[in-house]
Amino acid sequence: MNIRSIYKEFYTKLIIATTFFIIMLSFIFYGFTRATIYEEIKDEMVKDAELIYRVSYDTGTNHANFNVITSNNVFVDLVKVEHLTTTRFTEYKKGKETFVELLYPFNFADQTFIKIVKNTTSQEKMLSRISNNLIFLIVGGAILIILYALAISKTLLLPILQLTSKLSKMNENFLEEINIKYLPIEFHPLANSINGLTNRIKTFVKYQKELFIGSAHELKTPLAVMKLKNEVTLMKKRDIEQYEDVLRLNINSINDMNKMITSFLDIGRQEGAQFEKPVEIDMIAFLESKLKDYKLLTTEKNINLEFFTNTDEFSTIIQPTLVVQIIQNFVQNAIKFSPKDSTIKVIAKKKNDTLKVSVIDEGSGIDENIDLFAPFKRVGNQAGAGLGLFLAKSAADALGAVINLKNRKDGSSGTVASIIFYSNPVCKVGKK
Repeated sequence: MNIRSIYKEFYTKLIIATTFFIIMLSFIFYGFTRATIYEEIKDEMVKDAELIYRVSYDTGTNHANFNVITSNNVFVDLVKVEHLTTTRFTEYKKGKETFVELLYPFNFADQTFIKIVKNTTSQEKMLSRISNNLIFLIVGGAILIILYALAISKTLLLPILQLTSKLSKMNENFLEEINIKYLPIEFHPLANSINGLTNRIKTFVKYQKELFIGSAHELKTPLAVMKLKNEVTLMKKRDIEQYEDVLRLNINSINDMNKMITSFLDIGRQEGAQFEKPVEIDMIAFLESKLKDYKLLTTEKNINLEFFTNTDEFSTIIQPTLVVQIIQNFVQNAIKFSPKDSTIKVIAKKKNDTLKVSVIDEGSGIDENIDLFAPFKRVGNQAGAGLGLFLAKSAADALGAVINLKNRKDGSSGTVASIIFYSNPVCKVGKK
């Protein structure tokens, strides 16, 4: 199995890229230096040839009376060259010495050229020293590059290593947020996402523990009552009415436990609904359709259910089953805790790329110091398993929505249950 290492890949690519850059820069520098030196040599040779040409021309010098000039580094002569019509430079090597030869036109009529040969061995030695120095520079630079690449790789990967170390130590009993204060700004979105996920996991673990303990307690209590009542009844013979009372008590307790088990099954179904394939729906039309069904639930208490919105359309991709669980729970709770002949308002308000759906009742309100989204938390003496808001919160978390439960702030008694849905790139919104 080929195990990839970001650290190894990063410093390897950095070393290769930087070393290649230095080598290319060295070749360019050497080529530029050599070209510059030889350009100067050739320019000087052309100037010398022009000077010789002018002097020889003025004095009427020809091939027969031309004086050959020889010095340590330069040789000048007048030679005949056929089929050459322009200046020509030639570089060649003789033994360990190097030369540059210039043929400069003198008289095209008799095809004579001024020949200047310059010894460039000293310049080649200088270029050789420069080349050797560049090799040492490349080798030394490569060593420094390796050290730098290793150091910079560790520095850049340090935040990732810190995050990895932090996450590897986490478990359900140790969930701690990551402090972004000492992280580079580029890692803040990742750290914030991890912190958000950590908080959700903490809440999930907390609620799951409460659910486990609460469910055991909620089922154990009626069983204990039934057992005790049956034992007391069997201690002596009783009238048939007393036996019937015990049986009715047992049936009521069984019904309550059935309701509790149904709520547990709802939790299982909701976890399955989280894997439901999201579809594109118009939330406004979807809410209007569901609220028409919910109006049937308000007839017994003669409650008026009203719907208000500031937008004609809010299309998004979402799991409809989870949305139904949330809205249905809000409306059912509002009906349960609202007095007769009251009004329940459902308001869908679009703002930017979000849709806030609020269900406002005229009940007695809630104690905001109690976490009503935890399992088995109940308000007042109303019957129920206390799992409805827990299911709504779980569904909202699965949708990435924000759910809230507060008392009304407009001076009237009652509760405001709200959820904020966030749009996605395919959303299309319209305003009235």
